[in-house]
Amino acid sequence: MDTIDANTLRAIRFEKPEYIPIVFWINPACWHHYSRDVLFELMADHRMLFPNFDAESEPEPELAPYERAGAPYTDAWGCVWQTTDNGITGAVTGHPLADWADFEGFVPPDPKLTNGVMSIDWAAVKDRITSAETDGNHYAGSLEHGHGFQRLSYLRGYENLLLDMADNNPRIWSLIEMLETFSTEIIRRYLDLGAAMMRYPEDLGMQVGPMLSPDHFRSYIKPMYERLMNQAHKAGCLVHTHSDGDIRDLVDDLTISGVDVLNLQDLVNGIDWIAANLKGRVCIDIDIDRQQITRFGAPGQIDSLIREEVEKLGSPDGGLMMIYGLYPGVPIENVKAVMDSLERYAGFYT
Repeated sequence: MDTIDANTLRAIRFEKPEYIPIVFWINPACWHHYSRDVLFELMADHRMLFPNFDAESEPEPELAPYERAGAPYTDAWGCVWQTTDNGITGAVTGHPLADWADFEGFVPPDPKLTNGVMSIDWAAVKDRITSAETDGNHYAGSLEHGHGFQRLSYLRGYENLLLDMADNNPRIWSLIEMLETFSTEIIRRYLDLGAAMMRYPEDLGMQVGPMLSPDHFRSYIKPMYERLMNQAHKAGCLVHTHSDGDIRDLVDDLTISGVDVLNLQDLVNGIDWIAANLKGRVCIDIDIDRQQITRFGAPGQIDSLIREEVEKLGSPDGGLMMIYGLYPGVPIENVKAVMDSLERYAGFYT
């Protein structure tokens, strides 16, 4: 997902794409929860979703260090991650700044070497950008997932962070400044290398409502977002942001920050609500349900869901992208139904 093609750019810019851009992402844990042969057969049968699939050369999924069960991982900020299933992103269980006394002398990571979670080889990034351009595509750089609010919670702990915000603890401003300085340099490096889009992924929502109050978002997080996104826009770079969960109370503040593409979940926010509040304002990158219908429903319900989203959120002018993340537990017949429906409706407006 580092590269974007010309059709995706047309969708983002409302320039009449040939079809709806779609990503079908298979979580690494799926490869030990499902038969590899079955997944390969599905991929081979859905060439629109997997145009470059080749069973003979398909690599083994490589686990990130924070996706390895039984192997706690300390990232570049000093946060400790743990997971119970290989391939599933872990949770932060060790917070290096849980005690503010440890902030004195705390040294942030070096953006020349890491994005905060994993190492970065900037020479390799340059090569990937050049390769994408050679193939007629464009490169999308990205901050780490959880670059702002979540990173603050990783460092301080969620409850501590909310109390810091409620108390307007002056040290939280110093920590925010540290994070923003780090992210600014990451973005600068991507822009200098020619990235066409910057991604700002962060989870801000819960099952119902956001993880922080709208007032606290506006006070502590939104100004940082605006400066970081403006950095990309000034360079002529598109801005893509992501959040899981119910973010309806934050959407106006998110979109006014200068977002070109907003990736959000469908059912938790409501398809009709998304259509009424976002259609035509930004390119909607809809994250297709993984909790209810695709997990527990019938294939016909899956088809109806995806058709509804295309009909209500899409347009011949563009402004709609779709992504489905496959995780363990979805019945194979439902996996196939999602793939079939995505391919069926990708050309709905053509």
